[in-house]
Amino acid sequence: MAKSLTSHRPALAVGLKLGALFLFTAMAALVKALSDTFPPGEMVFFRSLFAIPVIIGWLLWRGELAQGLITRKPMGHVWRGVLGTSAMGLTFTGLALLPLPEVTAIGYATPIFTLILAAVILGERIRMIRIGAVGLGLLGVLIMIWPRLGGNNMESTATLGALCVLVATMARGFVQIHIRQLVQVDHPAAVAFYFSVTATLLSALTAFWGWTAPTLEQTLILALVGLTGGVAQILVTTSYKFAQASMLAPYDYTTMLFAVVIGYVWFDELPTLVMLGGAALVIAGNVVVILRERQLGLERAKARSVTDPKG
Repeated sequence: MAKSLTSHRPALAVGLKLGALFLFTAMAALVKALSDTFPPGEMVFFRSLFAIPVIIGWLLWRGELAQGLITRKPMGHVWRGVLGTSAMGLTFTGLALLPLPEVTAIGYATPIFTLILAAVILGERIRMIRIGAVGLGLLGVLIMIWPRLGGNNMESTATLGALCVLVATMARGFVQIHIRQLVQVDHPAAVAFYFSVTATLLSALTAFWGWTAPTLEQTLILALVGLTGGVAQILVTTSYKFAQASMLAPYDYTTMLFAVVIGYVWFDELPTLVMLGGAALVIAGNVVVILRERQLGLERAKARSVTDPKG
């Protein structure tokens, strides 16, 4: 059994989380840069395939490879793979059709949809504070996508891109709910490993609809997409060993800064005021949920200390 490395080291946790978020944004930029040449399904394949050796190496280093290969719910991992692969493919499609900051901003709605689905599927109670946060977040989403759906002479490709990213965001909400159920019976290492394997196999099926044969240089870039995503996943997972999720959650929104800088430097893209306003509302809704969860966590900890003074 590998020795636990868990300790409270907030500075390290924040550094790991920020590093992961930057790599995720850089990976999205690489996908966007390749989107004119390769179809989304092919990029999902390389993203998943080259993440596998990274995950295996990580599991070996942690002594968790055996746990990562054991599963009590194999079909659960298949469905998680279907949902996750669909979300990734739709996001990659959106990256080809929309500016990077806009795709990033719409993606912030994932926690809002997760909260709604948790109430519908898991029966979790949502009180007025979180209902208000959900309403605020959904209003922000509507503001962001409205220019793409309204009659403002926007290109049909941008409308398709906005719809793809929105559906991908909803699918990621389903994924989060599904993962909550999977980790009750399987080790998180198994969830990470089998998703990469399932996503690789499922995305390979899209070859029947036509793939583009990459050059050696393009193959290396596609491999970099997978390696970057794999390393980012490890960094974000490791960050939660050194700080609570509620403390690290607000740093997720630094991806907007990364996306704006990379989008401007690489793709000459600038976010609109409407998009930034909608994103601010979505972020505000998420922050309310984070603060509420932190408050509830403190109340539960206080209740436990009263019930069990020795704990």
